[in-house]
Amino acid sequence: MGKRVLIIGGVAGGASVAARVRRLDENAEIIMFEKGPHVSFSNCSLPYHLSGIVEDSQKLVLMDPDIFKSRYNIEARVNQEVVKINRDKQTITVKDLIADRTYEEHYDKLVLSPGATPIRPNLEGTNNSNVFTVRNVVDIENMNLFVNQTGVKDIAVIGGGFIGVEVAENLRLAGYNVSLVEFANQVMAPFDYDMAQILHKEMVDQGVDLILDDGLAKIDDGYVETNSGRKIKAETVVLAIGVRPETFLAEESGLEIGNTGAIKVDHNYLTNDKNIYAVGDAIEVYHRLLHKPTRLVLAGPAQKQARAAADHMYGIPNRNQGVIGSSSIHLFDLNAASTGLNARTAEQAGIPQDSIYVMPGDKVGLMPNSNPMHFKLVYEYPTGRILGAQAIGKGNVDKRIDVIATIITMNGTLEDLKDLELTYSPMLGTAKDVVNHAALVASNQLEGRYKEVKVSEVRELVEKNAFIIDARENEEYEAGHLKYAVNIPLSEFRDRLNEIPKSEPVYIHCRSGQRSYNMVMALNNLGYDNVYNISGSYLGINLYEYFNDLVTERDKIVTDYNFK
Repeated sequence: MGKRVLIIGGVAGGASVAARVRRLDENAEIIMFEKGPHVSFSNCSLPYHLSGIVEDSQKLVLMDPDIFKSRYNIEARVNQEVVKINRDKQTITVKDLIADRTYEEHYDKLVLSPGATPIRPNLEGTNNSNVFTVRNVVDIENMNLFVNQTGVKDIAVIGGGFIGVEVAENLRLAGYNVSLVEFANQVMAPFDYDMAQILHKEMVDQGVDLILDDGLAKIDDGYVETNSGRKIKAETVVLAIGVRPETFLAEESGLEIGNTGAIKVDHNYLTNDKNIYAVGDAIEVYHRLLHKPTRLVLAGPAQKQARAAADHMYGIPNRNQGVIGSSSIHLFDLNAASTGLNARTAEQAGIPQDSIYVMPGDKVGLMPNSNPMHFKLVYEYPTGRILGAQAIGKGNVDKRIDVIATIITMNGTLEDLKDLELTYSPMLGTAKDVVNHAALVASNQLEGRYKEVKVSEVRELVEKNAFIIDARENEEYEAGHLKYAVNIPLSEFRDRLNEIPKSEPVYIHCRSGQRSYNMVMALNNLGYDNVYNISGSYLGINLYEYFNDLVTERDKIVTDYNFK
């Protein structure tokens, strides 16, 4: 007789445990319990039903109980809420929500995969009938039905994380007037502030009313009000403020809760009860870069945890390497991805770090659909150990970030990354790939071969009337330039050295940083010792400044924007 394995919750964690246990033990009795009507669905795809990208909501349901039973001999019980864990008897108490009866089931091994619950703040109006959260297929169906049947036009999304941004995008694609309200000064916390400005511009360009640095105060009839007193038209409201781990059953049964507020597990995802495991969004995990517990609400890690937990039940060892946090998102015409630590998080953690921001082409420039890729690489100083990266562009940013995630997992450095051999095709990339390029630039910076200033420092330089050289050609300069910048093209500077002072700092930019870098290095070789490349160059400056110029109506530091 095989083990009797009961699993509370499905989706990525619970369903993966069940499938792995079955592969390891054909004689095991496996039962999954889900209080909702669907035991296995693509929760990451939920927002795409709002735009019709996923036209039929039932396609979000990956597998129903009949398929689980016929293919894998796994019993999946839906509309069955586990209300209590009886550790002394090794049983769970289950409420059948359809038959309205309660019963008990015995387990040899129990797996908790209850997920996380959307946060619904205790504010006026948050429980109104026109206010929705996004957790499962029923949630997204109810929201979609409401906005279609009531004919609403104005929708407010509260929260600028993954769910909030994806919901806002898909509602906008569906033709609604969408406002997004975020308490922080940027959307998408995995990205640094300078990189987030690219996402901000994309959202406002696509018609999203983006309100940052301003949280939700209350929801009223036909509008939401923010902390600043601003009133925003909203006939429907989507709360995407965040999630909290579902720990009620664990707490009630005396299982240990960690400092993060999630279920505490060991390296095999075992709780403080030798017969109870926990996986997925409800647990805390070890961050291998920050060296402390954290919470990570991502499907990929949940599936890996599920496999490790099932393996441990059968004596198969697991090497727990911790997490680094790798994620990606598609936003209108852009793709964005990140891994590891951003510069802000590394600094807050007290890790000495520096970063570079480059924008080489995502493929050979003469190929169709070649576009700049905005790439930020964060590394530890002075070791050169890779800490993280962020990439935004129209091309394959996920591929580049996956490379960095691998390097981080292998404890790689700038030296490892710059010499990494990668594939090349003119239609897919460049001979010196974006990640190699970034590592070379970062190595030069680390070794002191050249100096740079960050894109965030340029406004102050302009306001102080620093000596800034625009290394682009004259026609590019005339199409828009930094105020007070002197136009000395790379093609002319050797004949105009008398115009470049040695007595004060000199800051140089071009469009993307390549020409200005070459001028910086040449001037260094000619005896100039106080020359700086401007990270991001003119394109990066425009992207960094644009959103704040727009919402604050402050004086621009450029004569005209140029995003080409």
